[in-house]
This record gives sequence, C-alpha cells and structure tokens, in this order.
Amino acid sequence: MENIIIAIITGGLSLIGVVFTNTKSNKEIEHKLSIQQAVTDTKIEELTREVRTHNNFAQRVPVLEEQIKVINHRISDLEGEKTK
Repeated sequence: MENIIIAIITGGLSLIGVVFTNTKSNKEIEHKLSIQQAVTDTKIEELTREVRTHNNFAQRVPVLEEQIKVINHRISDLEGEKTK
C-alpha cells in the first residue's frame, strides 16, 4: 500500500513538472512567433509602400512619354520656322 502511495505521489509530481515545462515552452514559442509576425507585418507594409510608389511611377510614365512627344513636335515646328 505504501508503494502505491509513493508511486502516485511520484507520478503526480512528474505530471506537474511536465505540465509546467510544456506551459513555459509554449509561452516561449508564442513569444517568438509574435516577434516573427511583427517582423513579417513590417516587411509586408514596406513592400506595399514600395509597390504603391512603383505603381504611381508606372502610371506617370505614359503621361511623360506623351508630353515628350508633344515637346519634340513643338521643337521640330520651331526648328522648321527658324529655317524659313
């Protein structure tokens, strides 16, 4: 009977130790994951900003090309008037 009580106490203490260790380990993993998530969120925000900047530039390039065509045409007209 005494051996059974000792075995139950030992098993209970072992169970408490395992539960404590697992809880502590889970908290550490959650902390690391939260840090990684914050880093990922920051990188995504930066990439989003860069994409928006690029898209704005990509939208402006055709406008600039059209303006250059108009400028070149006006220069050609002015050069034509100068030679007359």
